[in-house]
Order: sequence, then structure tokens, then C-alpha cells
Amino acid sequence: MNWKTPLVAMAALAMAPFAANATPITYFGEDLGLGEGTVLPATPNADAAQADFLSSLINPGVETFEGIADGTGAPLPISFPGAGTTATITGSGNVVALADGVTNGVGRYGVTGDADNDERFWEATSTFGLTFDNPVAAFGFYGIDIGDFGGRVTATTSGGLSQTFTIPNTINGPGGSVLFWGVIDPANTWTSVSFGNTASGTDYFAFDDFTVASTEQVQVPAPAPLALIGAGLLVMAGFRRRRMA
Repeated sequence: MNWKTPLVAMAALAMAPFAANATPITYFGEDLGLGEGTVLPATPNADAAQADFLSSLINPGVETFEGIADGTGAPLPISFPGAGTTATITGSGNVVALADGVTNGVGRYGVTGDADNDERFWEATSTFGLTFDNPVAAFGFYGIDIGDFGGRVTATTSGGLSQTFTIPNTINGPGGSVLFWGVIDPANTWTSVSFGNTASGTDYFAFDDFTVASTEQVQVPAPAPLALIGAGLLVMAGFRRRRMA
């Protein structure tokens, strides 16, 4: 019997479910706010989701809005040098700059500051989107003050992967909440993402730290069956050596 035959069968069986179940991986964490006039002092759940998302990426591109003038609206070109792509924001919204540690009075603020002691973010009153000049395989963001007036965010990818994701933010929670949401799918890239708001015109949202990565930057861990293949190789190799001794 050829000792390689069982290994070929093992590999085929292990890879079959992996290929069949290849779907986008999503990440989510949310920290409820303390009211519209208070910046959360810490966001452990959102930060943990971001850390999990970033652990699968190598040198992703991040737009913090810190270098963009207060009041700048769409269309707005932004860059993600780490990911080798740029994007254009279209639709509603504009950049808002606030001093560190304060909200805009109605629950919205940024999560990334700079040396000027202010924080900038993208504020959206309705729908908007990003169009990338190169396909991306990962996209994530922080959302602030989402859902306190009944709104829920949707993110729809297109230009390759065509799927609408509903972000599971808390509805009618306290103002000033912070969430992180991300999606990774190295098998199906996309060139645009559009944001929907189920309470458009009533529930206004803030967004910060848009993060993207290309397929080459994704390092999602291999599924458990692949680890079993490696163990099988070692066992079969040892069996072959014993038979040859």
C-alpha cells in the first residue's frame, strides 16, 4: 500500500469543509455610553473587537481624519497607505474637530486624538459610502453615538463581494456609546462599502478610524482541520520510517 494515499485522502476531507464554509468573518464589540455630554473613559469591548480584527491583518491602512480640516464634506478623498489604496467618501456628512475629552453636546466624539489635543471624526446625518481604487479584503471602523434614537447601521459591500451586514448595535441605548465593527473575507474582495441608517435624519452617527487591508495583508488563522493534516503527516512519516528500519 502506498503510504501517501491516506494523507491525500485526509487532506481532501479536511479542505472540503473549509472551502465550502468560506464566508466573511465579522468582528463586533460595544460599550454603552454615559449620556450625550460624556466621553467614555474606556471602551474595552470595542477595543477588544478591534484588537481581534487587527490580529488577522499585517500593516493595514487607517484613516483617523486627524489631518483633515474641520467642516470638510464629501466628496472627500482619503488614503490608506499601508493597504496601497485610496478611497473617496461620498454622500452625507463632514469632518468634525473637537477638543479632547468632550462631546459635541449630543453624544458624538472621536476616538483618536493627535498632538494638537483635538479629535476629529466623520459625522453622518444620512447615508454615505466609500469607493476604493483597489480591491480590499478587510474593512473596519469605530462607530460613536449609534442607536440612541432608534437607528441601526448597515454596511453593504459591492464590486466583488456583494453583501449587506447589519451591525448589531444597541437600539435606544444611552448617548455616547462606542462600538467597533469589522469584516474580513480574503476570498472575495470588494471595491466599495455603503452605510445605511435605519433612522436616517433622526439618529446621527459618528465614525472614526476607518481601517482597510488587501488580500495580501490578511493572515486569518488556518482552520483546525489543517492542523490535523500536519499531525497526520508526522504520524505517517514515523510509521514509514519504522517500516523501512
